[in-house]
Amino acid sequence: MAYRTSFVTMAVGQFLITMLDFLAILVMFSNVEALGGFGLGQVAFLYGVSGFCLGAADLLVGNVERLGRRIRDGSLDAMLIRPVPTLIQVCADEFQLRRVGRLAQASMVLGLGSTTAGIDWSLGDAGLLALTLLSGTAIFCSVFIVFASFQFITQDASEVANAFTYGGNTLTQYPLTIFPKEIIKAVTFIIPLAFVNWYPCLHILGRPDPLDLPGWTQFASPLVATVSAAVTGCVWRLGIRNYRSTGS
Repeated sequence: MAYRTSFVTMAVGQFLITMLDFLAILVMFSNVEALGGFGLGQVAFLYGVSGFCLGAADLLVGNVERLGRRIRDGSLDAMLIRPVPTLIQVCADEFQLRRVGRLAQASMVLGLGSTTAGIDWSLGDAGLLALTLLSGTAIFCSVFIVFASFQFITQDASEVANAFTYGGNTLTQYPLTIFPKEIIKAVTFIIPLAFVNWYPCLHILGRPDPLDLPGWTQFASPLVATVSAAVTGCVWRLGIRNYRSTGS
């Protein structure tokens, strides 16, 4: 808040830049009535849920992608001797509140999708949506941290991580029915990005599952988020234990 104009300018700028993604979807729907069997309101709903989860994860732990720089210049050493968990320090380092611009944009599109997707809202659907937003955020946080942890070995793999974080967000913004079933299986059983929005949103939207998985999978996002967090904790601790500093 010491530089309020700068903060507002950057936050609005991020809002406008991320809005370009949704404008591309609007351009597509000016030429087609449906995408993968989903109308504009339904795609906006998928987009909003995925974008909100990524935006919240990016705000909370996005700075972990700078871990490679900390490893290369040796500044991670100072964090290791402080009486605060290292992961919290890495994520809080140079915290950027301007990232709320992405979160605000996704929230706006989610609101649009919620009112135009033809959803017959019930208390259960509203509760499922709330759980989905929390679980999806946790899953994206896990993806951020797991791939950042590989930098303990490679020392510079942030762009590889981006392929699964921001790239994963781009993938889940669209109905997975437009992709081959191999892609759907990969983001279901290998990197569980489909549980960020796809499976719970299928239930809320009343759409069938293209993989014909059991119905309980549409409520499994909290379980997947819990398992992802546990795996992430193990991967992070393994990286810390194998950290050898710069030697200088």
